[in-house]
Amino acid sequence: MLVCPAKKRFVLNLGNLVWLSLSLLLCGHPAAAQSQRTPDPSAAPSQQPSDQQQSGNIRGKVSDQSGASIGGATVKLTREAGGPSPEVLTDEDGHFYFVNVAPGPFELTFTSQGLAPADFSGTLSPGEAYLVPQVILTVATQVTEVRVALAPSELAEVQIKEQEKQRVLGVIPNFYVSYVPNAAPLRSKQKFELAWKSASDPFTFLGVGALAAVDHATGRWSGYGPGVEGYAKRYGATYANVFVGTFVGGAVLPSLLRQDPRYFYKGTGSKRSRILYALGSSVICKGDNGKWQPNYSSVLGNLAAGGISNLYYPASDRNGAALVFSNALIRLGEMAVANVFQEFIVPKLTPNLPTRAPAQP
Repeated sequence: MLVCPAKKRFVLNLGNLVWLSLSLLLCGHPAAAQSQRTPDPSAAPSQQPSDQQQSGNIRGKVSDQSGASIGGATVKLTREAGGPSPEVLTDEDGHFYFVNVAPGPFELTFTSQGLAPADFSGTLSPGEAYLVPQVILTVATQVTEVRVALAPSELAEVQIKEQEKQRVLGVIPNFYVSYVPNAAPLRSKQKFELAWKSASDPFTFLGVGALAAVDHATGRWSGYGPGVEGYAKRYGATYANVFVGTFVGGAVLPSLLRQDPRYFYKGTGSKRSRILYALGSSVICKGDNGKWQPNYSSVLGNLAAGGISNLYYPASDRNGAALVFSNALIRLGEMAVANVFQEFIVPKLTPNLPTRAPAQP
């Protein structure tokens, strides 16, 4: 078959044009050509972070009740997931910022000197710029506890003043009894002041006069003789016994041995226990340290008083050591009986006791 030369050239030119167009298309758009390729399963995964891994930011402002910005306030970030708890300070305008915070629940704690702390909780979404509502710190509530307490010596002084108002039937002094179980210990000065108060009380002089009158009427200490002179000597000897016994057993020895010369009213328990307590208090006392101990002050005080009395008793009435020990034992017996009266009878006869222990029902 014969082909026209012109027609043959047209076919060739058309083929060249198609080939040229296809070449330009492939060379000019390589990406398009590559996009038609089948993905390689072994290729590495995309390095772009997922939404769950994108961090966010937290910011806000801190002010006081008047609306003024608080600079220098401490803001602490705590995450429920744990990990570090960073802290930042607010700037002079009260602003704070936390950057690159992992998403999830969080808690902020705000503190500033003189102001009550505040808390805020929230949840940060991935890539979120979280704006905390304005935080207002209020003035911290001032709680002031004032304890008014006296020093032990001052408290003891107050208690002594109360004791000096204790009078049986409103007349007879009863200064050496404490109705406060845990009364403050006495200083040496206070022990001497209490002894002087007792020895110089007007009723003490009346009581000594009555005892001297009985001794004079019964002829005791006959060496002092009859008449006014004999009574005066008996009065002096009786008062000397009271004065020496009070000061030696109630001030001198208690100061040296650090013991309390007072009787501490019990007021509770069975009658038997209270009787035993009263009888035992003649030979057992409370020390200045609050612990019970043998009453050396009372025992030695009675012996000392008996020994000193030999200096002014008539020669015919001095029996040496026998008199000293007999008088001391008699005195201890008198104290034991007096303590029983103190426990059961005296409180009922003493009006307006400043402090009274609860009575046995």
